[in-house]
Amino acid sequence: MCDNDSFDDMIEYEVKSRSLSRRQFGAMTAGAGVVALLPPVANAVEVTGSSVDIQTPDGTADAYFVHPSRGAHPGVLMWPDIFGLRPAFEQMARRLAESGYSVLVVNPFYRIQKAPTSPPNPNFGDPATRKALTSLMTSLTPERTATDARAFIPYLESQPSVSKTRKMAAIGYCMGGPFALRTAAAFPDRIGAVCTFHGANLVTNGPDSPHLLIPQLKARFVIAIAANDDKRQPEAKIVLRKAFHDAHLHADVEVYPGTMHGWCVIDSRVYNHAQAERAWNKMLAMFKRALA
Repeated sequence: MCDNDSFDDMIEYEVKSRSLSRRQFGAMTAGAGVVALLPPVANAVEVTGSSVDIQTPDGTADAYFVHPSRGAHPGVLMWPDIFGLRPAFEQMARRLAESGYSVLVVNPFYRIQKAPTSPPNPNFGDPATRKALTSLMTSLTPERTATDARAFIPYLESQPSVSKTRKMAAIGYCMGGPFALRTAAAFPDRIGAVCTFHGANLVTNGPDSPHLLIPQLKARFVIAIAANDDKRQPEAKIVLRKAFHDAHLHADVEVYPGTMHGWCVIDSRVYNHAQAERAWNKMLAMFKRALA
C-alpha cells in the first residue's frame, strides 16, 4: 500500500470500501505502538546488535545491525515499511539473527532525516501525517534504491560476522518489497533469497515495474500477499507467477487468507500472529535451501 504511483489510489480504494470508514482506515494502517510478543526462537543463538552508520554516495545512512555473537553467517538486508526504522523492526531483525543470520535493517529515508521518521502511534488518516510520510516515501526512486543497495550490500560483505561464501538475502515489507527485488537485481550473483511481505505494487503498468526485473534474478522467492491487497489487484499474483515460471525461478507466491495489508509487522494494528508466523517460517525454510 506504499508505492509511488498508486498510493493515493489505494487509499481511496480502502476509504471507499463499504467495510472501512476513513477513520477506521487511518487506524488500520498506522503502527499501533504496542509491539507484539514473539515466541522464543528454538535453539536461539546469542546475538549482538547496535546502531550503525553507513556511507552512501548520497550521505550517511543510519541503520541497525544485529548478528550472532560468534562465527560468520549469511547476510540479510531488511527494508522496512513506510513507518521506517523503529523498535518493531529492530526486534524482528534480532529474532532473525537468533536463527543464525547477520541482519541489517536500514532507515531508507536517511537523506531527509534520521530515524525515527514517523511519530509514535501515527494516525495515517490525519492529512498532515499522511502528507509527511508519503513525502518521505516518494523521495525514494528506483535509482536511489539501487544506489542504496550498492552501499548496504558491500557494508554487509565487510562485516566479520557475514559469510563471504554463502549467499545473502533481501527482504522487504510494504514499500520495501520492490526494494528487495531491486537489491537482488543489483547483485544477482550474491542475493540467493528474496522475501516480500505485503509488498506494495510489485506489478505496475510502468516501464520500471519491479516484476520486470525478475528475468535478471537468480534467487528463490517467498511473496506473501495480503488478502485485501489481492482483492484490489487480483491479477498481480498471476503476473508474478508467470514471470517467475518463465525465468525458471522457484517462487512461493501466496495470498494469505484473512489478512490485511501490514499483517506481518509486529506493531501494526492489523498484525495477524498466526499468518505472520506461517510466512516467517516459510522464509526461514527457504533461507535454509537458498543461502548455501
